[in-house]
Amino acid sequence: MQPHNLSFEAALSGRVDEMVDACTRCGKCVEACPSVKPAGIADAAPVDVIGGILDILRAGQGAEASRKWAQACTLSGECITACDEGVNPRFLLAMARVAMAKAKDDLPARRRQALEKYRDVGREVTVLSQLQLNDEVLTRLGQKAAAVNVASEPPDFVFYTGCNVLKTPHMALLALDIMDTLGIGYQVMGGPSHCCGIVHMRPGDVEMSGRLGTNSIDKMSQSKSGQVISWCPSCYVQFTETTLPAIERQRGRRPFEMTPFLRFLAQRIEQLTPHLRERVPLRVALHRHPGVSGVMEAAVEILSAIPGMTLVDLKQPALGLQGVYLNVLPEFKRELTRNELEAARDAGIDALVTVYHSEHRELCAHERDWPFRIVNLLELVGESMGLKQHDRYKELKLMQDADQIVADCADLLAAHALDAAKAREVVVKGMLADQPLPLRG
Repeated sequence: MQPHNLSFEAALSGRVDEMVDACTRCGKCVEACPSVKPAGIADAAPVDVIGGILDILRAGQGAEASRKWAQACTLSGECITACDEGVNPRFLLAMARVAMAKAKDDLPARRRQALEKYRDVGREVTVLSQLQLNDEVLTRLGQKAAAVNVASEPPDFVFYTGCNVLKTPHMALLALDIMDTLGIGYQVMGGPSHCCGIVHMRPGDVEMSGRLGTNSIDKMSQSKSGQVISWCPSCYVQFTETTLPAIERQRGRRPFEMTPFLRFLAQRIEQLTPHLRERVPLRVALHRHPGVSGVMEAAVEILSAIPGMTLVDLKQPALGLQGVYLNVLPEFKRELTRNELEAARDAGIDALVTVYHSEHRELCAHERDWPFRIVNLLELVGESMGLKQHDRYKELKLMQDADQIVADCADLLAAHALDAAKAREVVVKGMLADQPLPLRG
């Protein structure tokens, strides 16, 4: 493909137009979607629902059922495998939401919404990570000036954290510990200074989203392998389904390939297995979100390689890209969560295992009320490898008291010169309120 000197928005629009033209309106994507029933549009004809999405993309307006479908998307990805025409319906739904946002507000209003959300994310990530980590560990996670200096030699891989995993930093630290043990060379990038652009894309500020995403991609385009290992599924989808394809149209080439960390680890299972020396005799169940192809299968393969571990299938539905994406269907999400916790109790498991960060934040405090632990998959891998990173986020959230949490972090509060009142606001909004299913009692 030759570069065409396109703007980011024009490159993105060209890709949308090609998919709209390729779509046959067969409706298979709608039939496969797990959000249709809880969104209340099960009675609408699938061909009409997808047809309305194409109308939105062409003219900014479409049928009400189509608009509901776009807004109810949890990014489960079943629509992608259902399509026989090579269309990515998940991408089209994202672009339909952008078109709806553009039809609703002018650019200055959309830009204000995006900037406000971007600042909120940055504030929460910064404060919650600093309440848990000192400067040395933050530097290791790429969050201090010393961490972003240009390396004298390109790394084998770039490890891209995204932003929100820094709220639960033990996961990212365990990923680094595991790579260190395996002898994998990497440079860490991520956080608000390496934004994927999704926060600006959602309210329809496509130009700024492209600018931020392109800037981050250029920073990451420096590994020897031409590979970026990613943690965050939201960033992965934004980069691989939106930003990288648009840049490929602009430049005539793709700057790098991106691989989710658990798929990367599963590809090296023979290298990993000899390091899984300690038995972990637990009955565990995996909390699943299938939105990124192959990640849940990789999680099962990795857990199954841990000596002494028994994996129990709770027979619960798995949908969404990660926990936070089910927020568009709040009652349905609460029902799913309640059913899973009850099934875990009835199965007599020792631990419910999360994969991603958003559901770990939402679920971890339930450990208080149920007869099993709630842990991240990498904690179990680390336990077998003799690696340990304390889940300070869970420890703090279990306190369920903002004043107690801030007081317990007094040393780091002082070390980072954080204002206690502002930190308390973040704890209330960004930690304690991040609880879709209320705790019992």
